[in-house]
Amino acid sequence: MRNDIYYFIDKLRSEHSLTLQEYKIIAESFNEANAEIFREAADKKRRAYYGNKIFIRGLIEIGNICKNDCYYCGIRRSNTNAERYRLTEEEILSCVDKGYELGFMTFVLQGGEDSAFSDETLTEIIKYIKGKYPEVAVTISLGERSRESYLKLKEAGADRYLLRHETADSNHYAKLHPPELSLENRMRCLKELKEIGFYVGCGFMVGSPYQTSETIAKDLKFIEELKPEMCGIGPFISQKDTPFKNMPNGSADFTCYLLSIIRLIHPPVLLPSTTALGTLEKNGREKGILAGANVIMPNLSPAAVRKKYALYDKKLCTGSEAAEGLAELKGSMAAIGYEIVTDRGDIKLSEREE
Repeated sequence: MRNDIYYFIDKLRSEHSLTLQEYKIIAESFNEANAEIFREAADKKRRAYYGNKIFIRGLIEIGNICKNDCYYCGIRRSNTNAERYRLTEEEILSCVDKGYELGFMTFVLQGGEDSAFSDETLTEIIKYIKGKYPEVAVTISLGERSRESYLKLKEAGADRYLLRHETADSNHYAKLHPPELSLENRMRCLKELKEIGFYVGCGFMVGSPYQTSETIAKDLKFIEELKPEMCGIGPFISQKDTPFKNMPNGSADFTCYLLSIIRLIHPPVLLPSTTALGTLEKNGREKGILAGANVIMPNLSPAAVRKKYALYDKKLCTGSEAAEGLAELKGSMAAIGYEIVTDRGDIKLSEREE
């Protein structure tokens, strides 16, 4: 088995596929020099598809009420310290109006698994947004639902659905989630979303408790096989009111290394540089872009609720992480050679140049 980094890069360029053992080797081969080699290859591949364009999505955190009790999450149902909220339809639509005025062409409705956001309520919201702004993309990120529910959201006009798989290893999944949640059902949801015709986004936490090079290899292989239109990975950051409160945080640099690898696995993927990266390290978001990411999701939620959506400790929600800080964001991207654009940023299926 070869373990030469250039061999793996060449194989990914030509085949976009490695074996599980090869993915394990490159996960274990992380160091500064290898990260730079992968970064350069990923940047070249990303530019072949998207040039220096960075796409923005307006993130609206519509509520932090959740029926689930995931061990890593600050809005888990057992967290009695969480200050709960649920945006009204009027508040959600007001956020969309504000975002559209700022130039956003994609809106992400994200929240906990809350039965108040029924199919009827969501379809009404989606239809209103698409009726008023037919050119925008609507992304939903509201967890596991039935196939029938996903069909109704798609028929109402939703374009994309984000559902992190969290880990592609069933034993690891069981260590991160309560018994009523299963990897099998998570995978069922992702498969059905694909079949229905959504742009699908998966992803995982880097450095989550009990993660190993073997589980990371399975994550990378799953991404290779699913070929998601979007993939969100970010470093694990602990939250003080969860069972994992004393677990060490993930690494921003290792996250960027994996971003580069994912860009080579599936070159057209829309790959965010997440808020968690910017939270963990001052220039983390910029590092993510330099490593091959091409999406940023500024926060459009009402200022009064942003700190309440505390998935992890010290989550950034102001400055260039906020929609009103768009000028600052454009400046920080321009400083590293990238341009914020306001179009929908649909996936590119072919390269303009090599």
